[in-house]
Amino acid sequence: MPKRATVYLEPELHTALKVKAAHTERSMSELVNDAVRESLREDQEDLQAFADRAAEPVMTYEALLADLKAHGKI
Repeated sequence: MPKRATVYLEPELHTALKVKAAHTERSMSELVNDAVRESLREDQEDLQAFADRAAEPVMTYEALLADLKAHGKI
């Protein structure tokens, strides 16, 4: 069962959402739910990328600059 929530949108966003809902023949709620799902999916992907890279060696900024200089990049 869907939960009811009050969300305050900027007037321009509200207008754009209403127009998109009418144009796509979908409800504003459907569009908002899809946008929230996509945002959470992106967060999950980001968290997974961090977890995947957790074991990578860490290089300080100073070490990076020294390495770039040693290889003639700067």
